[in-house]
Amino acid sequence: MRIVTTLPSATETVAALGLEPVGVSHECDYPPGAASAPAVTRSRIEADSSASSAEIDRQVLESSDTEAGVYEIDVETLDELEPDAIVTQGMCDVCAVDEAVVEAVVDRISAAPEIVPTDPHTVGDVLDDLERIGRVVGREDRAREVRADLESRIDAIRSQTADLAAADRPRVAIFDWTDPVMIAGHWTADLVEWAGGTYGLADPGERSRPREWEEILAYDPEIVVVAPCGFGLEQIARNRADLTGRDGWADLTAVREGRVWALDGDHYLNRPGPRLVDTLEALAPIVRPELFDREETLADAAASFEEIAVPFDELAALEGPDSESQPEIDSRP
Repeated sequence: MRIVTTLPSATETVAALGLEPVGVSHECDYPPGAASAPAVTRSRIEADSSASSAEIDRQVLESSDTEAGVYEIDVETLDELEPDAIVTQGMCDVCAVDEAVVEAVVDRISAAPEIVPTDPHTVGDVLDDLERIGRVVGREDRAREVRADLESRIDAIRSQTADLAAADRPRVAIFDWTDPVMIAGHWTADLVEWAGGTYGLADPGERSRPREWEEILAYDPEIVVVAPCGFGLEQIARNRADLTGRDGWADLTAVREGRVWALDGDHYLNRPGPRLVDTLEALAPIVRPELFDREETLADAAASFEEIAVPFDELAALEGPDSESQPEIDSRP
């Protein structure tokens, strides 16, 4: 079957089923070989890894407000690939090409592919999508095997935290964006609870959304994880002043106690695919270091702990000697 995927999590899911898409999105980079497949999408926003969080937010909002939107599909390339199925998403038109765009384009190509939309908001939804895609592409048995393995890894974490009393669970805040401040939603509450914390700023399945900084101060998280959508660790490093320059940042319990972490949001928090279990295994030793050994917990993960997360106060070293540090300015909304 000739499969095209229009977002990274779909590519990772198809790969977990033992298949290689014939076409992918311009952002697909895992597994490593995925980037060599023809890209059928492109962004209308000029890519610039040095752009600030605020500038990227401005460009996204401006593009979202136009009829054209943020992304477009290369119709000619898609037509040449003659797909039997296109795995896309209906969750967020800012994150990737959505189902409506794909449906409009399919009428313009010679093939008649089945459109397989995904719209996950919890870890359970992600696992259900895995099996549903498996049925469409003829890999039902493989999908059940992968799901069973992922659930076994989840259960290994949950079995050690399930009996923790609410009073013993630290308050956790995970930032999905830093200027403006957004708290990560969807599956994040599941991950934090299973890792042994409490996630008082969003319920399971709730969408990510902007928050007033005063709300964060009032919550006073005991653990902070900074994992902006689309940002790897180096880009988080370049934008760390978005948080460190805010009034009251230094007074947060997490900051005072040195429990602030940067996590590769691009690969490990914002992609609703199989590697969300890697994310859980990285969060567990951050939230409950007394219960989980980093390397043992991540034994089955695709990367080491240090590749996924680093202490926030060590971020400066990731900028490199030639990078220009951003000034520590007050960026309150």
